[in-house]
Amino acid sequence: MKIKIIKMQKLHYLTLFLLIIAFNFNSFSQKRPKPKNVILMIGDGMGLAQICAGMVYREGDLNLSRFKKIGLIKTNSSDDYVTDSAAGATAFSIGKKTFNGAIGVDSLKKPQATILELAEKNNLSTGMVVTCAITHATPGSFIAHVDSRKKKYEIAKDFTKTDIDVVIGGGMAHFTKRPDKINLIDTLIKNNYTVYDSTYEIDKIKSNKFYKFTNNYHLPKMSEGRGNYSENASMKAIETLCKNKKGFFLMIEGSQIDWGSHDTSLSYTVNEMLDFDNAIGKVLDWAEKDGNTLVIITADHETGGLSLTGGSLKDKKLTGKFSTTEHTGIMVPVFAYGPGSDNFTGIYENTDIFHKITKLLDIK
Repeated sequence: MKIKIIKMQKLHYLTLFLLIIAFNFNSFSQKRPKPKNVILMIGDGMGLAQICAGMVYREGDLNLSRFKKIGLIKTNSSDDYVTDSAAGATAFSIGKKTFNGAIGVDSLKKPQATILELAEKNNLSTGMVVTCAITHATPGSFIAHVDSRKKKYEIAKDFTKTDIDVVIGGGMAHFTKRPDKINLIDTLIKNNYTVYDSTYEIDKIKSNKFYKFTNNYHLPKMSEGRGNYSENASMKAIETLCKNKKGFFLMIEGSQIDWGSHDTSLSYTVNEMLDFDNAIGKVLDWAEKDGNTLVIITADHETGGLSLTGGSLKDKKLTGKFSTTEHTGIMVPVFAYGPGSDNFTGIYENTDIFHKITKLLDIK
């Protein structure tokens, strides 16, 4: 009888041990979900004050409020405590600190593969949507490899060397009105792209591999009639890229939040902030339905040293002051939603955005 009891006890212990292992394995698996798609949205110059300013005009709420996983990133470049957009975006794109003005190169001016290029090599679809020229600092940093953001024509040429699927933004003149007299639109067409100019409506695009140029240079401000471009362009990119069953990487930039703060114009800043948030809302709605998409919202830096000194949520009134016309060195927020979003909480370097995304997508 004694022996039988001991055997029963051993059996119970074994069962309990196996249940603990199974529970821990399931818990481990659930804590580390992997996304199929990643959408990185960059509010250029968007600090906490810019976000709070937008909230005032939405009665205290923004689509950003829907995110529950929030972190902070340090923004300094390799050669300055205060980064510029080129070094800030390059930190995201190559995972290394670099000097101000650098596009897709490290601090020694050596070209480094960008996250977008790595995604392409791993058979993911890729795209970008911006409210500036695609040859500007942030979008250029995900495609080009030059030592100065001022080299617009070289940045444009580097676009023809990649296999990005969807590009929507301004900057057509850097492809057509060039010092070397080369028409890069012809090169894009030879590379099997459909190229649309500003006269073609985004909603009518059917191609799976295209450039949609909205302007010769930058897009107009929201106050000048840009309308719902950001929302439409973002959703057209997603609609196109999600056809790839292996997944996609998409970079979307709210480019002109930065410009409003450079101009120390609170109205310009807020209008661009609200436009960016509208696009965030559309993207997040889609990601919630999809279930396999990680959405990351962040900024390359804060611009203007904006302070909010008074206001009324009820009356949608705001008083603000800018301490500079340039960038500042404060940390900026990161918002994340979807599988893998737990990885983006805490305080870390801007370069970690690259490493976290590439690890989650399992791309090298």
